[in-house]
Amino acid sequence: MRIDLSGQTVLVTGASRGIGRAIAEGLAQAGATVALHYAARRDLAETLADDLGVGARAFQADLAEPMAAAGLWDEVVAAYGRVHGLVNNAGVFEPAPVDQPLAAWLATWRRTLDINLTSTGVLCKAAVAHFGDRGGGRIVNIASRAAFRGDTPDYLAYAASKGGMVALTRTLARGFGRAGVVAFLVAPGFTRTDMAEAFLAVHGEDFATHDLALPRLTEPADIAPFVTLLLSGLADHATGCTLDINAGSYVH
Repeated sequence: MRIDLSGQTVLVTGASRGIGRAIAEGLAQAGATVALHYAARRDLAETLADDLGVGARAFQADLAEPMAAAGLWDEVVAAYGRVHGLVNNAGVFEPAPVDQPLAAWLATWRRTLDINLTSTGVLCKAAVAHFGDRGGGRIVNIASRAAFRGDTPDYLAYAASKGGMVALTRTLARGFGRAGVVAFLVAPGFTRTDMAEAFLAVHGEDFATHDLALPRLTEPADIAPFVTLLLSGLADHATGCTLDINAGSYVH
């Protein structure tokens, strides 16, 4: 089977590194034009755009401000005219112990939900309107096994935000399928990324790997091929589904 995304434009959020970067690379290898969102690392995003070619461009937005998500979508549409796919990958994984003062705990809660869930919702809202006027499109939301099995106590906000993505994705699939919109959820387990390094530094890699069915930690490159498949149109009748990519550490 050969997947050809030539002529397709896909926005990938959080694309300058980690899972988002691997997804962008996989899409470009399949021929897609990738709009690369980044928050701060302009250098990484622009270098990646140059490496990918196929019309790839970098777009900055601070998704801690949900209105910036709307601006990001408008900027990408202005640049390309038509967007065929959206991958909501950008996220934060920040600890907030329950014994913190409430103001500090709440600041992390709000920032996490704004980036991981609210801006995802804003982008999905914009995508649905855009797709509905242009013959449909595909959305892939990158959640986490934490949405189903929970997380460690310091990451209540992270687990809650990813749980919200599950309901969001299933509602998109059920509510907009007849308008040509399909939506999928990818739920990685612990994945070796820069975002995970702080957790590994505290808890150690054995904590992350002890319950895996496979002998190594998941890498971003393990996730990217599934996203390419979901955006290809070959899996549309799986709309609303969740793909668990966690080396067998949790199957819901």
